[in-house]
Amino acid sequence: MWALNWKLDDILMPFPGVEPIDVTKEMQRQHYTPRHMFELADRFFYSLNLTRVPASFWRRSVMRQPDARRVICHPSSWDFCDGADFRINHCTNVTQKDLVTIHHEMSHVQYFMQYKNQPYIFRAAANPGIHEAVGHAVALSVESPRHLWRLGLLNDYRTTYAVEINDLMRRALDQVVFLPYAYLVDLWRWKVLEGSLPEKDWNCGWWDLRYEIQGMKPPEVRSEEDFDAASKYHIPANIAYSRHFVSFVMQFQLHKALCMKAGQYVPGDPSRPLHKCDIYSSTQAGNALGEMMRLGSSRPWPEVIETVLGERKMNGSALREYFRPLELWLAEENQKHKEFVGWRPDGEYCVYEKPKKSESSLRCELNTE
Repeated sequence: MWALNWKLDDILMPFPGVEPIDVTKEMQRQHYTPRHMFELADRFFYSLNLTRVPASFWRRSVMRQPDARRVICHPSSWDFCDGADFRINHCTNVTQKDLVTIHHEMSHVQYFMQYKNQPYIFRAAANPGIHEAVGHAVALSVESPRHLWRLGLLNDYRTTYAVEINDLMRRALDQVVFLPYAYLVDLWRWKVLEGSLPEKDWNCGWWDLRYEIQGMKPPEVRSEEDFDAASKYHIPANIAYSRHFVSFVMQFQLHKALCMKAGQYVPGDPSRPLHKCDIYSSTQAGNALGEMMRLGSSRPWPEVIETVLGERKMNGSALREYFRPLELWLAEENQKHKEFVGWRPDGEYCVYEKPKKSESSLRCELNTE
């Protein structure tokens, strides 16, 4: 509905018909259980010289849908703020997707455990996007063919060029495509709150940003009688969305820095590209990550990320490095087929003037008053 990702494998894959890497069936063949999946995630962080979860985590977390009652299953991690009680709520299915999600949620728990000795007010990430960025960065390692091979779920970590490019395209359609959407949600909110976008133009102002930044148009002409921005939960709930933009950019910075510390990525070395890195068992990467997490929000966020990244700013260059093979493939294909890159205006998509109300609707309003 929002076009925040484009799961269009059937029409957008560079090499149609090439099967993607998906170890779900192998996990089920090996009789994986939700508990085993959580144990693998706990082992991942322990391999980095980080902290194992306490025994209470295994007793108090929800790892599958209870038999006797229905619970909300949206994955979530919880810090009960006593320095000892950390839990996850996740109704697990034995799938590759849930294996990656569990590692992401366990990264939040790891963050809780690392900054637990900070004063209460500093028990948070240095900015809201960093907590999510750590989870996303861990997921990049976990979903790599090398890591799935380590787990005994793949026969070989080496893949064909077609599988590699298709996999990068799937990730780009999920993560790169998300960036313009994440940016425009809060850009629209800021325009509303600062008053530069008047109430009479709220809906068409939303679609102007959708078209200008995302290249997206509605399936039918909209007007100020509609309020499409409110279909996104964060807008009526007044929850900042920029944290997601920050996390999607910073995950690749973290991934690059940790992979370099692990010796798994060397810039300019084609035998060790960034998208194939797995930081599993690297104490150098884990020690750097732990140092950053232990600071919580006790220092300004540029200082906190500098402990791992060696720089104090967000930077999109690592994202481009990660997707470099796909970018080169796209440039070659676009040139070969003389594709136009971008989008052109081709018709009206929103009517700024409010439509005149019919006599019946006016009569209805008058009667109501």
